[in-house]
Amino acid sequence: MANRRCIKTLTQQLFRSHLHPNPPPLIQHLRTVTQIPNLPLKPFNPNSHRTLSNPNFNSSSFNLTTYRHFSSDRHDKNNESEEDDSEFDDNDDDVEDVDDDEMEMNSVSSVAKREYTPEEKESEAAAIGYKVIGQLERSDRVFKEYEPVFAVIQIGAHQFKVSNGDCIYTEKLKFCEVNDKIILNKVLMLGSKTQTMIGRPVLPEAAVHAVVEEHALDAKVIIFKKKRRKNYRRTKGHRQELTKLRITDIQGIEKPEIPTPAKKVEKAAVAA
Repeated sequence: MANRRCIKTLTQQLFRSHLHPNPPPLIQHLRTVTQIPNLPLKPFNPNSHRTLSNPNFNSSSFNLTTYRHFSSDRHDKNNESEEDDSEFDDNDDDVEDVDDDEMEMNSVSSVAKREYTPEEKESEAAAIGYKVIGQLERSDRVFKEYEPVFAVIQIGAHQFKVSNGDCIYTEKLKFCEVNDKIILNKVLMLGSKTQTMIGRPVLPEAAVHAVVEEHALDAKVIIFKKKRRKNYRRTKGHRQELTKLRITDIQGIEKPEIPTPAKKVEKAAVAA
């Protein structure tokens, strides 16, 4: 505050010396300290009412442009740069969470859907491990009672141990719809109480029949990435597409007969 008052006083004295025709010798050397505003040079007339021998700095009609040429400019620039840096940091701290639904819509729209021919669909389905037979009709009786036979099948990169009537979830099968009947032809192993058959790597004569019940989405998985001290945070969500299959029949192995439970013969009470 003291420095500012001193600067203000010097500026006022300098301005007075500029207006006065004969400035005192004590303030003549102050003309070189700071830049003097460019004022129109007019002949001095002591009788003119516009000439200010003693200017009133407190009046509202007096306009004076002040110039700062000292260390205050340096501090102001530093303060402005610090404020800009703080605003930049605040903006970086507000990390936007990417909605998984918007990401899925963008990915679907960006990638054009490819049209497959029937031969390409059949070959890709065979590589995954299934074959589509047709739609399930009301007259079909594909669901049977439980049979003591199991099979180990491969669909894509996953293996499942299934029996008649089981329900499994696999990754989405592209070329099948709901209520389609399919055959799972990659059978690695068959087994029952009496025999076991192991493939090398698959059993060519074995097959597992199934029905597509629905296409669904798995539970959401949160993917969070962070780099410490780098102000880097990303949050994304993912829901895996799944297909629900119902196993209806296992073929390629002898199925043992299920023994029927013997009925208990009630003993008649002998009357004494």
